Amino acid sequence: MNLPIQIAETRLLLPAGLDAGGLERTFGTLLGPGIDFGDLYFQHARRESWTVEDGIVKDGAHSIEQGVGVRAISGEKTGFSYSDEINGEALLAASKSARAIARDGAMQATRSLVRGNGRSLYPAEDPIDGYGNEAKVETLRRIDRMLRAADPRVQQVMVSLSGGVDTVLIARSDGVMAADVRPLVRLNVQVIVEQNGRRESGYAGGGGRYSYAELLDGDKPERLAREALRQALVNLDAIDAPAGVMPVVLGSGWPGVLLHEAVGHGLEGDFNRKGTSTYAGRMGQRVASPGVTIVDDGTLPGRRGSLNVDDEGTPTHCTTLIEDGVLVGYMQDTLNARLMGMAPTGNGRRESFAHLPMPRMTNTYMLAGPHDPEEMIRSVKKGLYAVNFGGGQVDITSGKYVFSATEAYLIEDGKITAPVKGATLIGNGPETMQRVKMIGHDLALDEGVGVCGKDGQSVPVGVGQPSLLIDQITVGGTQA
Repeated sequence: MNLPIQIAETRLLLPAGLDAGGLERTFGTLLGPGIDFGDLYFQHARRESWTVEDGIVKDGAHSIEQGVGVRAISGEKTGFSYSDEINGEALLAASKSARAIARDGAMQATRSLVRGNGRSLYPAEDPIDGYGNEAKVETLRRIDRMLRAADPRVQQVMVSLSGGVDTVLIARSDGVMAADVRPLVRLNVQVIVEQNGRRESGYAGGGGRYSYAELLDGDKPERLAREALRQALVNLDAIDAPAGVMPVVLGSGWPGVLLHEAVGHGLEGDFNRKGTSTYAGRMGQRVASPGVTIVDDGTLPGRRGSLNVDDEGTPTHCTTLIEDGVLVGYMQDTLNARLMGMAPTGNGRRESFAHLPMPRMTNTYMLAGPHDPEEMIRSVKKGLYAVNFGGGQVDITSGKYVFSATEAYLIEDGKITAPVKGATLIGNGPETMQRVKMIGHDLALDEGVGVCGKDGQSVPVGVGQPSLLIDQITVGGTQA
């Protein structure tokens, strides 16, 4: 079996007549006087997507993109240039541009590149050719037929499938040479139902870093379809959500997206180095209730947010961010780690070769606690049980967040009662974490659909958490 470094060299360097010696000569141009550090990021990306609406193929797309990003760092200054051509001439031009932007500092000596083999959290394979196009489309049509047969209230079905593989090779001026071959597949199901003139929708999806066969050959497509239909039918019966300050029980799994936004972004190194995060300068302080432990783990096999190495060639880690309520770590790329006197954590990520790396999350989740979720429900006289979330946003500086719940229920006298619509959770990340009163023993990760945006760049991520009882959150609803 070929190693990622061998695949990357064959796919990225050999067609351009490049080798390790050629890359070292490139550093001779990039690392002129005044440059502290430099790196080269080569990428070959192959993608496809299929969409079936109401049994008809609406879209089928396939794309291939490749290029190289060149970065030069001097102190806090970064010079960056990229080319969608991979050859010696393009590398030379990009290197000169990046050096000219960043020039100002000490001379950095070039070290000979050492090829690393790294770990293997997922197969170094391209999922696209491993599954026939007809089989992909037929799976989507089968889901459509199943949903329509399942309930006469189904009016519209939209099913999509996407997959691809990124092949990346990173060469650094400190001698590191690393590569990764990253498969990624995803299935999405959306259902619209109608009853007595009222239309509601439900959604479910899943995926990860593995083959189409692993995603499509078992019962997962049907399970996701049934979940989308269940959500849609629940929403048909939903009443207006109450508004006010009340206890909220968060479900396990995907509700961890609130944790991702309200807490995770604030623990990324760049925001803390610049002092713009609400967590800046609080290392070693209590920032959450006792029992709250949050990690970012890029080493989980096959997960959507996992990476063998990050986009700077650093192996990913399981980084503890908050331990038993105390802030103990930040997520770091190489630049911010160096400037803060800390070690990189394998969180340097970029959307593509045309983007600069920055500290980003991988799979971020809270560890399990001792409580039974039913105990949490029984303890609430009047509150909200939030199971699924849609969009949300956070202000890093203040920690304030707003999240819309796509599936939620009233809790009345210790029991889950009517589903509600229009519920919005409004709060402050650090304050919310200090109001956690019970942590469930039911830790779950999401199904594999997370996409994180930051500074205009999107990357795949994972989220997760156990059920949580938060004694007080402001709920914005449609019912006073």
